[in-house]
Amino acid sequence: MAFDYKKEYKEFYMPGKKPGIVEVPSMNYLAVRGKGDPNVEGGEYKQSIGLLYAIAFTIKMSKKGERQIEGYFDYVVPPLEGFWWQQGIKGIDYSKKEDFRFISVIRLPDFVTREDFEWAREEATKKKKQDFSKVEFFAYEEGICVQCMHIGAYDDEPATVQLMHSFMEQQGYELDITEERFHHEIYLSDARRVAPERLKTVIRHPVRKKLILSAPPRS
Repeated sequence: MAFDYKKEYKEFYMPGKKPGIVEVPSMNYLAVRGKGDPNVEGGEYKQSIGLLYAIAFTIKMSKKGERQIEGYFDYVVPPLEGFWWQQGIKGIDYSKKEDFRFISVIRLPDFVTREDFEWAREEATKKKKQDFSKVEFFAYEEGICVQCMHIGAYDDEPATVQLMHSFMEQQGYELDITEERFHHEIYLSDARRVAPERLKTVIRHPVRKKLILSAPPRS
């Protein structure tokens, strides 16, 4: 049976409907960077998805070709994910989708090296006669985060985010979105086939422990 990251690492892919704190280790991804409204047909975001899956399946199906990747095991391609931000905003303003910046990603199995990635990108370029130069090998350690399963339309995410932020404050954490730590979404549903109210999306925000300032000694 093919290894399924969603089932084997439920703490990262299948959190509950109530917020929780999780520490996410370093992972390697296929990644495409871009900007703009993700809903625009033919926009950078929708183009990024096609680029990512082409490379992901080139690696997955390498078992049937001449290149045998060392340590390869059969696996289910992990779900599409996205790191999102907007310049000058600490968080996300859902009313200004045209200002989105993103890194669209798919997790790579640990056995995939940079050399394997380079081969897959060249292989896909030859076979599909398409430019895959935007796809990169992206290593990222997310660290301590608050996360929650959001069920519903993407535009309804703010309510879930508010629950997450209230929970993190109760647990002694504060939001730590920076130029290197992002609003993160993991898409467990195919928006083309699932009704908006039934979409399942993992939402994850980076956090850090609140600094408790001690009072100065009395003189």
